[in-house]
Amino acid sequence: MKRDFPTLFERSRPGRRGTRPPRPPEVDLAGLLGAENLRSAPPRLPEVDELTVVRHYTNLSRRQVGVDTSFYPLGSCTMKYNPRVNEAAAGLFAELHPYQDPETAQGALQIIYELQEYLAEITGMDAVTLQPAAGAHGELTGMLLIRAYHEARGEGEQRRVVLVPDSAHGSNPATASMAGYQVQEVPSGPDGEVDLEALRAALGPHVAAIMLTNPNTLG
Repeated sequence: MKRDFPTLFERSRPGRRGTRPPRPPEVDLAGLLGAENLRSAPPRLPEVDELTVVRHYTNLSRRQVGVDTSFYPLGSCTMKYNPRVNEAAAGLFAELHPYQDPETAQGALQIIYELQEYLAEITGMDAVTLQPAAGAHGELTGMLLIRAYHEARGEGEQRRVVLVPDSAHGSNPATASMAGYQVQEVPSGPDGEVDLEALRAALGPHVAAIMLTNPNTLG
């Protein structure tokens, strides 16, 4: 049920307070920060009690659309349904740190290694890396691999163009540019999918790669 809630500023009443912490010791703020950096008047913050704050943000949270409350049709790399058991398992890795002693992270490293091996076997690839941390990071990794491939074949200077559909996510052309490529846009047809004739016409010995999303990201 949708409801309109007043903002905390609208609920504000002069002098109303929540939990009042102990007063800090007196400090010469002008000497510490410089008089020119001090406020000439208190900040305009809402004056509300603790219960009002809790109820306000709880009510706002109930207005969110998500997998726990309603049908959630989005299926991008981020907004998708993650089973709660997966979330619980992911939380077990929260205390790991990239710079900690590898001897103390052997369990996590074993999981990463075995998953890489499984994916390589399933896909028939020689190797798989889980190093990219997100979608755009993975795109950049792919572009750099493509660039290294063409350079190894002696075609690095020849293949300087990456074809990107006009319906692609903005990270696609950005990633290709970061990898040093020129981006050529491929138009979509009336159905929102890539115009295959335009794609064929754009192909040539100057093309290094085509960035396609399947299913199409139109809309």
